[in-house]
Amino acid sequence: MRTDLYQGHDYFNMDDLLTEEHKLIRDAARAWVKQEVSPIIEDAAENCKFPQHLLPGLGAIGAFGPYIPEEYGGAGLDQISYGLLMQELERCDSGLRSTASVQSSLVMYPIWKYGSEEQKKKYLPKLATGEWIGCFGLTEPDHGSNPGGMVTSYVEDGDHVILNGAKMWISNAPFAEIAVIWAKNEAGRIHGLVVERGMEGFSTPTMKGKWSLRASDTGELLFDNVRVPKANILPGRSGLGGPLSCLDSARFGIAWGAIGAALDCYDVALRYSTERHQFGKPIAAFQLQQKKLAEMITEITKAQLLTFRLGQLRNEGTATSAQISMAKRNNVDMALNIAREARQMLGAMGIMNEYPIMRHMMNLESVITYEGTHDIHLLITGLDVTGVSAFK
Repeated sequence: MRTDLYQGHDYFNMDDLLTEEHKLIRDAARAWVKQEVSPIIEDAAENCKFPQHLLPGLGAIGAFGPYIPEEYGGAGLDQISYGLLMQELERCDSGLRSTASVQSSLVMYPIWKYGSEEQKKKYLPKLATGEWIGCFGLTEPDHGSNPGGMVTSYVEDGDHVILNGAKMWISNAPFAEIAVIWAKNEAGRIHGLVVERGMEGFSTPTMKGKWSLRASDTGELLFDNVRVPKANILPGRSGLGGPLSCLDSARFGIAWGAIGAALDCYDVALRYSTERHQFGKPIAAFQLQQKKLAEMITEITKAQLLTFRLGQLRNEGTATSAQISMAKRNNVDMALNIAREARQMLGAMGIMNEYPIMRHMMNLESVITYEGTHDIHLLITGLDVTGVSAFK
């Protein structure tokens, strides 16, 4: 069982920009991760099983909907607090962060923003504690980067609608109590619906064979003439802008989370470089190893500054989708490159589960693809700076 020795790295004194509350929230999450998650995460990844007993603990540290108002069970925190929580979770494992960010940004966020008062009171308090876990259904087998092409749809039937279709690559699906589903009505307009486990015709088969995000449960959502009460339709928003606004929130969390994965890889490589001796001295004394470490902490620091500023903009309500895309793309790419460099610094030991680097590298191969691929986010920036869409 690996001892978690991580302490944090702050080359540009970023802590000076944080409030005392920010630091308390971050430090409490870090302590919980070290005590409850780090000792078991390698076994969870090897066995390809999410440790569900962690769910109440995630609720207790405020990782589920931290920015949701207290009246609905949230902590009423700001966006930087949310980011710091995601950073500490992904510092341990991307799958752990995925569980929390899906719950917060893709399930609780749309219910809070677009749900009725009755829906908010029914779902949000139980989601905040982890008593209920949710999932988010947008991606389909044939429609990933083009979500507007979805074929999942519903027709009206009295006080209900009849839902048919399928969603794929859905984090939390195998054990989720509810699913926020995006589907087209008879007019072809996209709406959000809350589908509850136990509704006849609704199933959530687990997807097998993953080499990445192995400590996170991923599944499908299948709808075979599922009768959903009209009261479960989110009334506050229609159109593709609804799910895309949720993805903005989730991508913001990913931008912070990826820094956590990068920090963990850097931390391990730095410590290893002082302990591993070759040719009569620690490998930290060799120029090429110092080059790798110097470039790692430089890229991490740049990402920290970018993401903190984005957090300020999110707090002000002025952050754009394109700004969020830039941060998500940059930070995940940065983290993946650092994981690869750190793995090389450890040599053959870099592939062993005694160290977390190979697991981070495999996880980040998924993170760089999901919730907007690396290339799609590049084109979002291209559209923003040129005014010309490459998608059509």
